[in-house]
Amino acid sequence: MMPTFTPEQEEFREEVCELLCEDAVRDEIAQARRAPFGQEPGLLDVHRRLGKLGRLATNWPERYGGAGRTIVDKAILTEEMIRHGVPENVHSLGIDIVGNAIHLFGTEEQKERFLPGLARGEITANVLFSEPDVGSDLASLTTRAEPDGENWRLYGRKIYNMKAQHSDFALCAARTSTGPVNFSGITLFLVPLKSIGMIIEPVWNLSEERFDLVTLDGIRVGAEDVLGEVGDGWQVLNDVLPLERTGLDHSAKAERTLTALREHAPPGCEERLAELETRVRAARLLAWRCITDLHEGRPDKVHSATAKWYTSETAKALSVAAVELLGPRALLDARDPEAIAEGLFDASLREAPGLTLAQGSSEIMLFFVAGAKLGLPS
Repeated sequence: MMPTFTPEQEEFREEVCELLCEDAVRDEIAQARRAPFGQEPGLLDVHRRLGKLGRLATNWPERYGGAGRTIVDKAILTEEMIRHGVPENVHSLGIDIVGNAIHLFGTEEQKERFLPGLARGEITANVLFSEPDVGSDLASLTTRAEPDGENWRLYGRKIYNMKAQHSDFALCAARTSTGPVNFSGITLFLVPLKSIGMIIEPVWNLSEERFDLVTLDGIRVGAEDVLGEVGDGWQVLNDVLPLERTGLDHSAKAERTLTALREHAPPGCEERLAELETRVRAARLLAWRCITDLHEGRPDKVHSATAKWYTSETAKALSVAAVELLGPRALLDARDPEAIAEGLFDASLREAPGLTLAQGSSEIMLFFVAGAKLGLPS
């Protein structure tokens, strides 16, 4: 089984592929992949070109820089960008997470202030959720927002924030009140990252892209920077997470790794490759089920958790299998002239552990599914 698309959607896919196959785009992607460690790029020219065409956030209304298309078209764009090797994290953070949160819950002033720049590839954003002492347990976050007249002062530390060094602003979760229920009292703020009171330090890791430790030392934000209602951030996050957890990015990465593995695998691997292809196809179906849910206006949190778990674990399994089948040469990175597939397998292996942690760890996804659908204690 494979997802089915309308003729118009297939035409849109062909249009995107044609642009991504241009020589100038391929050269830019190759240069980005070979950038020295710690110097990975932010937005690329290809992002800006897609933005000028209204494709980068193609499902947003034209007045916000989109093309008024559907979430299916946006998913097609994301899938093809990953298939063609375009570094996508700066785009997915800014458009698919922060941008969509503003699109759904922002005031008209916030939409006009942020969305057009994001859609045109002129600015980007990231999220400030995880903290050093509580990880991704957002209900236990300690970053606080203290009243300052009609404004707020933010104090705290956020960790594992990808692309913060390139971002213009961030969606930050902070506590505006305390009470017996940890979920209450959390508020979301749209925080400028290039301002007094914001300190960004690198957290070096094995993946191609660095993470950051962000310290908020009394940074001042106004009432106009609150996304949603004060104290209602947990509900906003619960509505935004299904948009983030479709698993489409993970399934596309697994598919890209499988395609390259088929090209370079030695003889005698046919059975293993068939097994891996079965997993990749199942992952893609789960991801597109979530896209269909969103398109039909009925997001399903259990479907999203299932897809996020299975697709990220599948992407990880493909990366490990590639090294097992290809041997040490698969561990050469894109900067080495002897690298296989321009270092794809090495980069995938180093990124793989993070895929099963970001957007909700595999264990949490399984815990959620068990509690929601199987009637197990949660």
